[in-house]
Amino acid sequence: MKKVISSLAFAAVITFGFASFSNAQVEGEPDQNVAELLDEEGNPIEAEPVEEVAGPTAGDAKDGANNATGEDDKKKELTFVQELKKQFIDGSPLWMTLPLICLIIGLALSIERIIYLNLSTINTKKFLEDVETALKNGGVDAAKDVCRNTRGPIASIYYQGLDRTNEGIEMVEKSVVSYGGVQMGLMEKGLSWLSLFIALAPMLGFLGTVIGMIFAFDKIIEDGQVSPTTVAGGIKVSLLTTVFGLIAAIILQIFYNYIVSKIDGIVNEMEDASISLVDMMLKHKIAKV
Repeated sequence: MKKVISSLAFAAVITFGFASFSNAQVEGEPDQNVAELLDEEGNPIEAEPVEEVAGPTAGDAKDGANNATGEDDKKKELTFVQELKKQFIDGSPLWMTLPLICLIIGLALSIERIIYLNLSTINTKKFLEDVETALKNGGVDAAKDVCRNTRGPIASIYYQGLDRTNEGIEMVEKSVVSYGGVQMGLMEKGLSWLSLFIALAPMLGFLGTVIGMIFAFDKIIEDGQVSPTTVAGGIKVSLLTTVFGLIAAIILQIFYNYIVSKIDGIVNEMEDASISLVDMMLKHKIAKV
């Protein structure tokens, strides 16, 4: 009897100890992919490995955040042309077109004048040396050929002065002064229209602003209340025309000042060259006093 009791106690201790060991192993290694099970006879059964399900890591979350930020930046970032188109449409294409027309025509006039004045500019010092050399060697006709083959207002003035040598030095001076005024008028051709567009562009912008404000007040009357969204949106749209008109006027004003300064420089060279022509004729005794 004692042997039976002792055998049962030994079996109970063995069973309890194995169960405790199994529980401790499962709790101590929760991350293992293979779990041990027991069959009906108490023998361990190997279960199929459990596949890990890969969850989102910190790197994946960071990459996702970067991609989202990049997409937002692409949506927010607009090129200069796209932003300009957007503001042009927001400011009403009708009233934004009027300052744009002034800008285009003004730029066309400015470019034409700049090309004309650059072609009229010559090396005055070299030209005077060539004329004087021609007067020494070939006389008045040779000097006329030099003037005829040289572009610009200075050469034209010299040609007119040399053509009046037989009429005396006073007639030469009068012809030089008169033809100098003609050349100055040719150089200033189109500047009056350019100054008109400089003044007209901001005025058209102001006109669009006033009309836009009137439409904004009409919208307030229709709504029956003063809505900040309506007022702010209407003021923004109306002010865009003024901004565009001022920008057009500033650009044209810069070109206008450059052209005027270029004309002043050529006129000063014309006056100096005219004095040199009279001195040259007196020196070589070509024209009568």
